Amino acid sequence: MLVAKKIGTILTFLCLAFLASCGYVQERVDASAYEQIHRKLISMESFVAQATVQYIANNNTHTYDTVQLAKTSGEYRIEVIGPEAVAGNVTVFDGTTISQFNPNIAGRLSQTTIESPERVEILLTSFVRNFIRSQEVSIAAATIDNSLTTLLEASIPGDHPYLSTARLWVSNESLLPLRMAISDASGQERIIVEYHFFEYNVDIGDEFFLIP
Repeated sequence: MLVAKKIGTILTFLCLAFLASCGYVQERVDASAYEQIHRKLISMESFVAQATVQYIANNNTHTYDTVQLAKTSGEYRIEVIGPEAVAGNVTVFDGTTISQFNPNIAGRLSQTTIESPERVEILLTSFVRNFIRSQEVSIAAATIDNSLTTLLEASIPGDHPYLSTARLWVSNESLLPLRMAISDASGQERIIVEYHFFEYNVDIGDEFFLIP
């Protein structure tokens, strides 16, 4: 696995150098920052984050404050902490079964093995997986709130009408993700994730992926 990651890193940098020589990569891209960001992402084994997630439909937008825990092995936990009307909703995947707890619905707990792309794609682990596997990626420089970032873009596999491309803005200084946007085939943003807190490689016990 480590050998594969090293090979992937080498190929990525060769590709970046080739694109730069052809003029396809903006001159402002900080190669040193990108190297650190790339290494940080591909070595990620887990994360904990607090993030605001916006789902943008044609006629309305739904916004949720969430706490997210996930492992690159697939397990995740997403808890909605706001707005108050939906606070307490928890979705957990333990590697086999997806369990959903809703304190406002009779029965409260439901289980399934069918994943929702609209849910799992908001996780950074999904972006990293898509970026590594995608045949179409791009790297650019961008600024968020006067902070320099590296902007990574990757295609999302499948034919979902609203989930075509994912873009991730990562701080050149802290190496932390600041924003992720998922767009449909026309380029319209459909899901926006704004990170307020993020920590890489947190020791997450199996108990976090269970609902009592």
